[in-house]
Amino acid sequence: MGRKRALCVGINDYPYKGNDLSGCVNDARAWAALLADHYDFSKGDVKLLLNAQATKRATLRALKALLAGATAGDVLVFTNSSHGSYVADTDGDEEKYDEVLCPYDIDANDIVDDELRELIAGLPKGVRLTVILDNCFSGTATRALDRATPDNRRVRFLNPRLRGLPELDNPWAARPTRPDYPEAKMKEVVLSGCNDRQYSYDAEFDGIPHGAMTYYALKTIERAKYQLTYDELHRRLRRAIRDYPQSPQLEGAAAKTRRQIFA
Repeated sequence: MGRKRALCVGINDYPYKGNDLSGCVNDARAWAALLADHYDFSKGDVKLLLNAQATKRATLRALKALLAGATAGDVLVFTNSSHGSYVADTDGDEEKYDEVLCPYDIDANDIVDDELRELIAGLPKGVRLTVILDNCFSGTATRALDRATPDNRRVRFLNPRLRGLPELDNPWAARPTRPDYPEAKMKEVVLSGCNDRQYSYDAEFDGIPHGAMTYYALKTIERAKYQLTYDELHRRLRRAIRDYPQSPQLEGAAAKTRRQIFA
């Protein structure tokens, strides 16, 4: 049996007034505890990066360390709970964008989706990598407003205007800059909080802040007594999260999504 290792990132604190989140650190800690308590990950092999620890440099360094030396049979997990955003490309005939994760130092740096793909591209055959993203990765999420709700929900999206970057004029027509990657060739399984026309939400559940996707995913896994495939998790999660206007997405080759989670 191969080695099991994980990196769990959670960022609540951001440099822009009024844009802090509440549930991301709890998400990261909850994923780490789940892996250690129920999926035989040694606590020493589950790294947490929280708030100021999770700069772009530190996150990419930790992710490279997670992937380094992996061999067939290893099980790797990367979870990220944070704001998401985009970098608009409005110079061409069609509006396009690059999706980004927002590290702690988003005022100076971002993590473009292509950077993650380049790291994962070198993953050896037979390594089982799961990526869980509880943030907005959307070219259309540009004009969301916080709403006063009993659960204090807000979206996990950071408008590029806060960084002095252009906002897409016609977000519904925008397309990702990257080419499409066929799922059959993906080396990883990716579970994300929403599709590219939605937001991922941060809210309180029984008084405890979490991402909606993370909260319901953890509850779904618990109800299944920790035995279910990625496909089963995805189907049940989409039903469980119906009180929030987001549709979690699952990507990966069919043979991989039919496997038991984190195994």
